[in-house]
Formats: sequence, structure tokens, C-alpha cells
Amino acid sequence: MNIMIIGSGFAALTAIKNLRKQLPLSRITVISPTKTFVYLPSIIWIPAGLRTADSLKIDLTNFFNRQRVEHIEANVLDILDNGRTVKTDAGDFSNDGLIIASGGRFIKKLPGIEYAITPCEGITAAETIQQKLQELRGGTLAIGFGGNPKEPSAMRGGPMFEFLFGIDTLLRQQNRRQQFKLVFFNPAPKPGKRLGDKVPDQVLKLMKKLNIETHLGHKLVEFKNDRVITEGGEIPADLILFMPGMTGPAWSANSEIAKSDGGLIKANEYCQVDGLSKTYVAGDSGSYPGPDWQAKQGHMADLQAKTATHNLVAELEHRDDFKPFKHELLCIVDTLSHGILIRRTEKGTIMLPKCRLMHYAKRFFEYWYLRQYK
Repeated sequence: MNIMIIGSGFAALTAIKNLRKQLPLSRITVISPTKTFVYLPSIIWIPAGLRTADSLKIDLTNFFNRQRVEHIEANVLDILDNGRTVKTDAGDFSNDGLIIASGGRFIKKLPGIEYAITPCEGITAAETIQQKLQELRGGTLAIGFGGNPKEPSAMRGGPMFEFLFGIDTLLRQQNRRQQFKLVFFNPAPKPGKRLGDKVPDQVLKLMKKLNIETHLGHKLVEFKNDRVITEGGEIPADLILFMPGMTGPAWSANSEIAKSDGGLIKANEYCQVDGLSKTYVAGDSGSYPGPDWQAKQGHMADLQAKTATHNLVAELEHRDDFKPFKHELLCIVDTLSHGILIRRTEKGTIMLPKCRLMHYAKRFFEYWYLRQYK
């Protein structure tokens, strides 16, 4: 039996571990462009020099060998034959069961978006931020995020709060904060509401305390090399950091695979891809039913991957004990010196006050999480 996994990120690696436990004798094949895992949650520390590129890149060779995984270095082009064939630039590959964990991509449709740095695109973006901050002697830093209007959950706002507060802390540590103006912009009047109903007010209160200006509730129009233009005015800027909303992987755009209005791969509460048997999706590439505060984060990708593997194995073994995935948003919003723990479930939200211990908890979690893949 050959189980195929597309991707080598959070969801893919969790799927590998769980599949190997449940199907110890099966063949597991992974298709991804590289045999490297990049731990994106910690790129927020690159501008301050707390992390380097090499410390966040994990060579998966040892992990794949331990899990007896065959890796195919390729880019996926399409999924054919009701999920049983994966078409790539290195040829076509068949499978008996498929888990799509290839991640999403950012919507780059706003005019002038090339003038903005998109931090979660990877390590290079974070290194560029580090370089720009070192070069600037003062000026205005504009930091914000957008969404996918057709897919409310397809956004990644948490890291932008972390870059905002982290840069503020870094400049204060360098005794340069008074030379910079920080402006946070967002088309929503109360950004961060997905983290919890009370979170936006708490976050905006913290911004005010730190003398961070805000430009909220105005639709984004365009970026220039020296400004952000919205329907409510302009923000002059010497550096722009912007996280657009997300959509599905590039290969899915022209595929016949079922997609949501927002362009993500459509799935049910069991992570099954609509209309396909023995084909599942986990992580950022999927569109799932549930509350509008669903998160696009590593923790949620892990939960979905566990569900997808359980249900795929159940389907392959003709069992009917399918399980829905759990909705849980869990994060530590880091400020470089402190952390704010936020946990949201369908029962409610817990938000702890800013605490130095949480900063170190986030650093420890990185160590604990990555050791399994080294």
C-alpha cells in the first residue's frame, strides 16, 4: 500500500509520524520541492539576531530515513484520476491514498505589492527586514495585514503583531525608538477579532501605550515605494511590512479539484476533499467548515493532519469510525522580551497578560518541537 503526502511542512510531517504508527508496513512517499523544513514561527526573531537562517532550516534526511519515507523532489502540477495520480514536473506518481499538505500562497493582487515585504514568505524576507532596520537611521515603519474577502479564515495576522511589537522592543533596546514612527494599518476597524472578542481592544490599548499609531477601517488601494495608500488616506513609509490574505496552492488554481470561493481546496469536517475518495487535505491549503475564527497556523495544521491520517486509514481499512478535527487557536504573541498567551476554542477565549515567561516558553517550544525532526 502506497500512501502519498504532498508537502514537507507542519501538516505533512505530522501526517508522516501518524501514518507510520498506524500503518507500520505501508510505503510512504512524500513529494515536495526540497527535503527541508523551515520553522516559520521563529522568523520573527531574525531581525533582532536571536535566530539565524541556518538555525530554522531542518534537513529532513534523518527524519525521513527513520520513518522509512521515500522523498520525490518535485513540484506538483495537478491531481488526476480522482486523487490516485499526482502529476509533477518530474513525472506522474500513483497512490492508494493521498494527503495534501502543500500549504497555501499569498494573494499578491494589490498594485505595488512588490514594494512591501511579506514576512511569512520565509527566511529571506525576515533577513531583508533585519538589513533594512540596520540601514535606516530613522523614519516611518508601516506594518499591517489583509485577508481573503471570500475566505475569512485565510489570513495570518498573529505574526504581524509579533513583528510590530518585536521591532518596537528592538528599537527601544537599541535606544533608537524615538527616531522612528511605527504605524499599524488594517482594513478592519478592530483587527485581531479572530483571536477573541476582547483581544482587539487589548491589542490597541498596548499599541497606544507603546506610542504606535494606527490607521484602521480603510480598504487598501495601493502600495508605492514610499507610502501605503488606502481609501482613508496615505501613510508615508520608509519600510512597509504587509501580510496579504491567503489562497490555495498554485497548482490547484487550474485543477478540477473542488475549491472554495476563496480558492482553497474544499474539505469537510473529516478533512476529506470534496468529491474524492481516499484524498484528504490538512493545513493552509484547505478550506474547512467551522467557526470564522479558524486559524491558519502550525498548531491547527498539526490537528488537521492527525485527523486526516486517522480518517484515511479508516477509509482504507473500510472502517466507519471517522473523527472530525478539533477547532483550537493556540498561540503566544511574542514581543521579543515578553509573550501573550492566547487560546481560543468553541467554549471561549483565554488571554493571559503580557509575561516574560511566555517569551521563554515560545523559545522552549521551538526546541522541543524541532528535536523530533533532526
